[in-house]
Amino acid sequence: MRSLKTAALLAVAAMTLAACGSGGDAAEGDGKVKLRFSYWGSDARQKLTEQVIAAFEKKNPTIDVVGEFSDWPSYYESLATKVAANDAPDVMTLEIRGLAEYGGRGALADLAGKVNVADLDQQVLSTGNFDGKQYAIPTGVNVMGMIVNKAALDKAGEELPDDKTWTWDDYIKLSEKITKAGDGSTFGTEYTFNQVYLSMFAAQRGEKFYNNGKIGITPETIKAWWANFDQLIKTKGSPDAAKMAEIAAAGVEQSLIGTNKGVFGMWWSNQLGTLSKVSGSELTLLRLPKAEGASSHGMFLQPAMHWTASSKTEHPAEAQKFIDYLVNDPEAAGILLSDRGLPINSKVLAAVKDKLPPADQQSLTFVDSIKSELATAEVPPKGGSKMEDIVRRYSEAVTSGQQSADEAATKLLEEANAAIAG
Repeated sequence: MRSLKTAALLAVAAMTLAACGSGGDAAEGDGKVKLRFSYWGSDARQKLTEQVIAAFEKKNPTIDVVGEFSDWPSYYESLATKVAANDAPDVMTLEIRGLAEYGGRGALADLAGKVNVADLDQQVLSTGNFDGKQYAIPTGVNVMGMIVNKAALDKAGEELPDDKTWTWDDYIKLSEKITKAGDGSTFGTEYTFNQVYLSMFAAQRGEKFYNNGKIGITPETIKAWWANFDQLIKTKGSPDAAKMAEIAAAGVEQSLIGTNKGVFGMWWSNQLGTLSKVSGSELTLLRLPKAEGASSHGMFLQPAMHWTASSKTEHPAEAQKFIDYLVNDPEAAGILLSDRGLPINSKVLAAVKDKLPPADQQSLTFVDSIKSELATAEVPPKGGSKMEDIVRRYSEAVTSGQQSADEAATKLLEEANAAIAG
């Protein structure tokens, strides 16, 4: 988390920017419309995005798209500052957890009837709808699954688990065996404190993360989730809390999977391509383990992210045209592939399906094979954008021994419910 000093400097910048207005200049000196576009990601995503911007500009020579790229940790802090200063980018990338937040305060334009959605998966499209308005268009879909480094698993002398039946205990024990079989350079698994992971874990126990405007998971479920991390650390199936925090902060390229120093890792399916590329290894996607006796894995089809337009953009037609290009033009899909999820436009997917690289083909096959098992993501209530930080902070406190599980679970629920209540 950034320091208070940094936040204060951003606040000063926000006041300075307030006089500038939203969107940008009506036109540049050469007569082009300047369209600002904010997004986050890895270096690989930035390169792909620059390519798709160039392709759009070639088709639309009167529009100049200026990408405002950020790393993940600072993205929302920077975006919030810009929006508060009335200097929002014309087109903004948001996760589903930010829709109620930004849509609810009038920061987003209603895109209903402005972008062609006829060929989009209507069930997935509904995840961009809040309070009856289509504030967002999903970029694509993915699922959070278990990614496996097959070569490292073989080297440890272990077989690929049956992902239809394996449990969390199986996963923890297998991770321990893999670490012990190596020379100390390879761990059985890395882990994540992603709130989506907790949601799926809770779903296996019959609980919803959000339920009737409140947090629906129990302290017992949260503590059981933390107990799994505790077991992984104690058995050395994973790195300790300090090392894992360091790895998580370094990004996907420096993950254990990405550097061939781990066998298992929970990642979004659209990250398989990047992980395969940086590791140079054969990677496999599996269902998550599940609780003993659970009827499902708790997995769901998740929009990777959403395209949105500022309600105060000076260039609504151009913003809509850019979003339309990103979701409906096979050329755009041929560049981005599954980086922001598999395309939800059926015609676009059919057009690029055979052009997808092996990792993306694998993601598509995996998602198709489990689609009947997947629930549909729900738009979190206002305050949902704070959940990832809340879950991560208390999880780090527990796994590092700074706070007891009992106290942390109580405090987590109190803070999370307060965030929703506003």
